[in-house]
Amino acid sequence: MSDPVRVGIIDHGSGNLHSARRALRQVGAEVIVSNDPSALLDTDALVLPGVGALAACMTGLRAMGGARLVRQWVDEGRPLLGICVGHQMLFERGRERDVDVRCLGVLPGVVEELPAERLPHIGWNTVIPAADSALFQGVQERFYFVHSYGVVVTGPHDHFTTATHQGATFVAAAEYGSVTSTQFHPEKSGTAGLALLTRWLNQLS
Repeated sequence: MSDPVRVGIIDHGSGNLHSARRALRQVGAEVIVSNDPSALLDTDALVLPGVGALAACMTGLRAMGGARLVRQWVDEGRPLLGICVGHQMLFERGRERDVDVRCLGVLPGVVEELPAERLPHIGWNTVIPAADSALFQGVQERFYFVHSYGVVVTGPHDHFTTATHQGATFVAAAEYGSVTSTQFHPEKSGTAGLALLTRWLNQLS
């Protein structure tokens, strides 16, 4: 039997750490949660979580050296999964309550308030997988979202899986080289979320 995949979760002070750790362990990963970049370097994959305000998450990430860790990790082509605000942090920048936030610049796009009358977008929603998606394997699933901001898109994209809320189509997930990210919470999405995490882990082995 092969050893379990060792997944490091970055603790930058604003993340759904316990649920993410529990879900990853449930699908067979060995999980390390740490705010020490050196303790995360020898893991097989990284998870960048995040909840709350994008600016606060970026401040916390930079303060603990996580921004440098993520950039090094991505530059080396190592697997990373962003979740919710962790997904948003991977884009170029964000506009949040009239504040311009410089993000990590791993993915192309700008995070902004969704052009919808009813916010936040809370609940289960169907995603439309990207044409070249390996993670979703062409299967439409419903996942759990909690957010008011996202990266709005106007058409299909090879690397972006999308969802729509009140006519606003936004990036629900990204698969970009070694980087995977989800605007929704796989750890709160029941069997569909666990299946997605299992597929992600299987891609690493």
